[in-house]
Amino acid sequence: MQQSSVPMAGRSSSVTWECDCLAHRFGNAADNGSRQPRYPTDMTDREWTAVRPLLPVPGWLRGRGGRPEAYCHRAVLDAIRYLVDNGIKWRAIPADFPPWDRVYAFFRRWRDHGLVREFHDRLRARARLMVGRDAEPSAGVIDSQSVKADAVVGADSRGFDGGKLVNGRKRHVVVDTLGLLLGVDVTAADTGDRTAARVLLKQVGDAPVRLALVWADGGYTGSLVEHCLAAFALVLAIVKRSDDMRGFVVLPKRWIVERFFAHLMRTRRLARDFERRTTSAEAMIYWSMTLLMTRRLAPTRPQPA
Repeated sequence: MQQSSVPMAGRSSSVTWECDCLAHRFGNAADNGSRQPRYPTDMTDREWTAVRPLLPVPGWLRGRGGRPEAYCHRAVLDAIRYLVDNGIKWRAIPADFPPWDRVYAFFRRWRDHGLVREFHDRLRARARLMVGRDAEPSAGVIDSQSVKADAVVGADSRGFDGGKLVNGRKRHVVVDTLGLLLGVDVTAADTGDRTAARVLLKQVGDAPVRLALVWADGGYTGSLVEHCLAAFALVLAIVKRSDDMRGFVVLPKRWIVERFFAHLMRTRRLARDFERRTTSAEAMIYWSMTLLMTRRLAPTRPQPA
């Protein structure tokens, strides 16, 4: 396998000219060659080594039909990472990546078949094991974030959040105690937190994740507490802000999900909701978290003791 050392925006990496992805080994990607990593969002060889075994196997390799893919999986993943992190349009993907319509087709296929969540969940399990935690968490934190919506967002999935004075959508999330995503539900901004929580906690409860405890803020009080206990055998613990608190105060456990939202806002595609479909908005959040986790699994700098 030919290799060459190429500088990458403040970090050096060994560039693999002949990729070992499934599209190159068993598909038609060899006809299109390989690209040279050059952007900060491109996976290093260490990241690719960690990611490659966790990628879902394409349907055409499982005998489910379809044409073998003609573009390198690593290049397509790097293209999606570039788009999510830099907030560009699909048609503005740089020319050294595969054609934008092929990248979008890959994104759409992974979105519609749940492959992006499957990939994300495998990365999360590996990231938890790396720091000495169980692969699946038993506790989490739930919260929501309202964001402005772009003009492409239709009235059927847009609303006005009177509390935050935001016209757009709301992201309802559950994260574990490391701040890694367990589940997300994107709705119109006027959807109540307790209403969305019933759907989101059922979604998380149907997954392999078996939560026993979830922390929440005062917006989740009321009948939801009893519903969680009866329907999901889940304790919903309310962390309230004291009436005598003034200014910014770090609240136990709730700061974890606030840090998660801060990460999303640093991902430029998520600074505003640009997606026509809520499923695309949810997929973008999963892709954003894959960037975070691959960097944790294969850090480019020595970690402090």
